[in-house]
Amino acid sequence: MLDEIRQQPAALAHTLSSQMRRVERFKRLVEKKRPRLIVLVARGTSDNAALFGRYLLEITTGIPVSLAAPSIATLYNARMDYRETLVVAISQSGESTDTNLVLERARQQGALTLGITNESRSALARIAEHVFLVGAGREKSVAATKTYTGQMLMMYLLAYALGGGVKIADLERLPDAVDATLQLEPEIDALSERYRFMRHAVVVGRGLNYANAFEFALKLMETCYVVAERFSSADFMHGPIALVEPNFPVFAFAPPDVTWPSIGETLDKLHGLQAEIVAITDSGNRQAGTRATKTIRLPRRVKAVLTPIPYIVPAQLFAACLAVQKGHDPDKPRTISKVTLTL
Repeated sequence: MLDEIRQQPAALAHTLSSQMRRVERFKRLVEKKRPRLIVLVARGTSDNAALFGRYLLEITTGIPVSLAAPSIATLYNARMDYRETLVVAISQSGESTDTNLVLERARQQGALTLGITNESRSALARIAEHVFLVGAGREKSVAATKTYTGQMLMMYLLAYALGGGVKIADLERLPDAVDATLQLEPEIDALSERYRFMRHAVVVGRGLNYANAFEFALKLMETCYVVAERFSSADFMHGPIALVEPNFPVFAFAPPDVTWPSIGETLDKLHGLQAEIVAITDSGNRQAGTRATKTIRLPRRVKAVLTPIPYIVPAQLFAACLAVQKGHDPDKPRTISKVTLTL
């Protein structure tokens, strides 16, 4: 898992360089007939990438985005009207049974279909009309890391293709930003020792980093066996904050963007409750350090819209290091496997 986390700068750079021709072809296609709706379908970590995509695509393109409920097709056999709709299936292996079935039926029901996968020979790559390939190389660890950031990069490229104003020159800076963030590994490893006996936690994010709260919590659950709940800072204040007591661990994504007032208010409330707060931020947000117990500060700032990829890297490192602190093998979590088949 740690090796694959460290491979992310190269994986992102390769994905970007290898897929631009496909992306440009797709861009020319959708310029002729722009979809009125986008539906994203995925499971697990890929579903978190889809959640990020929903925020990014709606913010940058103005096209409404929905996250598919696969059971609508797999269990209820509902027929959908997908005319003028782009349906995007996201899967690391490309072999997720329910994801593929939804995409196959969407294509039959009039959708333009796009598959995003790490495997060029997968079933998903055969089913979809158009394919964006994550160039992450084989991912051996059960806990997905480099494929998650690769899928997020694909969401940026999809936003670019749909005229969302995303600049390729900005995306080309992401590998260096991630590489700089990886230099925090010794600091994060040392911090993880403090949480060796942690059994419960909450992860908070909002906006573009809301999906990262889900992904960080998932990594804590599947590699460290920590019961980790994840919330938007707005939802958290509407009730779940009642579970917080002194020293209760809360992890917060706190970039210096439009989400900071909400996140900052949440941290103030948590500080008053004597919670144990770890904030992930960068040099553009000095206030986070005064409101958190511990701060993981990224060494390099990026544009607000680009923060999610470098911001998830400290969370990945923390989960991998904490698993080792707890005596677990993060590469082989108990009871789960790399490819999960569900209907």
